[in-house]
Amino acid sequence: MPAHRRGADDSGAAAAAPSGSRVLKKYPNRRLYDTRTSSYITLADVKRMVLDGETFEVRDAKTGDDLTRSILLQIILEEETGGVPMFSTQMLAQIIRFYGHAMQGLMGTMLEKNLQSFVDMQGRFAEQTKGLYEGKNFTPEAWAQFITGQAPMMQGLMGNYLEQSKSLFEQMQEQMKAFPGLPGFPGGPKR
Repeated sequence: MPAHRRGADDSGAAAAAPSGSRVLKKYPNRRLYDTRTSSYITLADVKRMVLDGETFEVRDAKTGDDLTRSILLQIILEEETGGVPMFSTQMLAQIIRFYGHAMQGLMGTMLEKNLQSFVDMQGRFAEQTKGLYEGKNFTPEAWAQFITGQAPMMQGLMGNYLEQSKSLFEQMQEQMKAFPGLPGFPGGPKR
């Protein structure tokens, strides 16, 4: 994850940035200040840092509160409202329903692990396609041949991803058996 995480402590207490972490300060006028370059930056610049895999954190300039998650959510909101959204209305509604639910923490963990599995799968696919994008190798014929040859590999990657996702869900269900009063799980009331 590009932004530095404070674990379960999102209380906002001021803390020193870990070494190597880029610190951005957010001022009351909603401007972001990059302490590394001593200049004001935009949300687009922060998005570029995320895409580049830079470690950073955003701090309230006055209180020192950690605002990193808030800024990342702002970037997601801009991406979702402009262009092609990643999340359907139904998916967003399902996510909202998990807030305050006993399963909230497990759902977050499951989503994070699934996303990491997908990123790993994407990395393996990118490694397989490396030579196609170099000048003369990238022809329509080469691409068609590659796609035809990669169908079994992609099926294997997707199969592994789905199997990991299923396994994570089964592990979550097994852990939830310890809480028989939860709706939707063995021994719990129906929703």
